Amino acid sequence: MSKHFYLQFVREVMQKESSKLLYNYWNELRGSRSAPERKNLDPTKIRKSLANVFILESDENEDEFLFRLAGSHLCTTYCRELKGRSFNELWHQKDRDALKTLIRAVTEDHAVALTSFNGTSASGKRISFEIILLPVRHNGETTSRILGAMSAIENPYWLGLEPIVEQRITGLRLIWPDDVSNQLPLRDLSSDVINNEVDVYFKDEFSGEENKQPVDIPAKIAIPTKVHGNLARRYSHLSVIDGGKS
Repeated sequence: MSKHFYLQFVREVMQKESSKLLYNYWNELRGSRSAPERKNLDPTKIRKSLANVFILESDENEDEFLFRLAGSHLCTTYCRELKGRSFNELWHQKDRDALKTLIRAVTEDHAVALTSFNGTSASGKRISFEIILLPVRHNGETTSRILGAMSAIENPYWLGLEPIVEQRITGLRLIWPDDVSNQLPLRDLSSDVINNEVDVYFKDEFSGEENKQPVDIPAKIAIPTKVHGNLARRYSHLSVIDGGKS
């Protein structure tokens, strides 16, 4: 499988243009590195997505991430300025462990995290969102900064008039941009969250076949293992199959 074909596939799994534009720019900027330098980010290169873009920074204890910058569309969605506010606290309490797992995959293992979630307004109205998290380097390290974009799937009349006060994860996806297998079909981890439970399964994105096999792993760190005969890593309840390096 060529890297060009792989990148085309990655872009197709993203629903929103802001996610695609930010991913394309991030991927070009990093070159052969696993993540680009924060100081090299040029806002003019992503001006079409800028209102949906944000940068997170870890707090003093590195337990949570705070908004360092947040685009106007994001602040409008929550009807408040987000700079300095906790990113983790936006999420329902039951989803925060899964969120921390995703953040560790981004900051420590340089994965790209693509997540969908349902947001609920103060009056109970619901709307779906897509959010992408990308690793960036700050002073040579990737543990203290995250680049991201968040977009509403639809644009109802009330969005921006009623703040989003609760959000629940509905789908998780981890992508390693440099893991391109020349021998096996590309397999990508999908997690669908239904009725507050996580059902993790592997889906062949080319044949469309699903091989559902729930994974229940309580560990908080990456553990080498095998899934369907392939080397994989486990992050809490997530298992991710690695492809070969391009």
